[in-house]
Amino acid sequence: MAFPRPNPRSDLRLQKYLADCGVGSRRACELLIAEGRVSVDGAKILEQGVRVDPSRVSVTVDGRPVWPERPVHILLHKPSGFLCTSRDPHGRRTFHELLPPGLGARVYSAGRLDWDSEGLLLVTNDGELANRLIHPRHHVEKTYCIWTPAPLDPVWMERFAAGVESEGERLAARSARSLGRDGFGYRCEMVLGTGKNRQIRRMFEAAGQPVLRLLRVRFGPLDLGDLAPGAWRYLTPPELSALRRATGSGPGAMAGVAGPHDRPTQSARDFD
Repeated sequence: MAFPRPNPRSDLRLQKYLADCGVGSRRACELLIAEGRVSVDGAKILEQGVRVDPSRVSVTVDGRPVWPERPVHILLHKPSGFLCTSRDPHGRRTFHELLPPGLGARVYSAGRLDWDSEGLLLVTNDGELANRLIHPRHHVEKTYCIWTPAPLDPVWMERFAAGVESEGERLAARSARSLGRDGFGYRCEMVLGTGKNRQIRRMFEAAGQPVLRLLRVRFGPLDLGDLAPGAWRYLTPPELSALRRATGSGPGAMAGVAGPHDRPTQSARDFD
């Protein structure tokens, strides 16, 4: 297929354009291309790095056209019992059920919380920002509260920071501290930068303590505050600016509203 001559003012890498359209993070969009689900002017694209001028070509995912949509940034308090995915083949509940009807944008979560984890979840269609937030090189910290049925020996707080072995991997926290006892059990606070799948639960298993409850209370500059489980709110302009500063990103390139389309599940995992 012959593409138009590149125009530096309007041409974009295909995966970036898809991310700007809210299809997913740039990493997820690269996977869509590799799977042969993206076409330009009807021709299936399989290689990465193809440049497109959206004003001159038609881009589709699974046969459905995509185009930039208005940016959406939502802070959601995800309760336990909800999946961070767009759809589940087993019919389990997803975080989409908690969002306002008629949102008018195709959104997904920037990072994930497991089905049985709770707390702050950033929901957006800003693929560039989401990619930066979950990419290890940006080291965006996440803060969690963890409840256990019995107190941990204080030495474990130091071990968590130094790193513990689990399933052949070394898992470490930025910091960990005990916060005493409350109505849910014995509470600890842990801060992670980069991490592994179900890292916190695995670290506490290594310490011989099951996790009764896991709640994310902070994501970079965002704070869960007193937002009730299942409730949501839009980010404020200062919060969005703080997020962009934390990742070194500029404003997204979104404008307008796209039609309905089921977005793919992110391939990146969070690390609770």
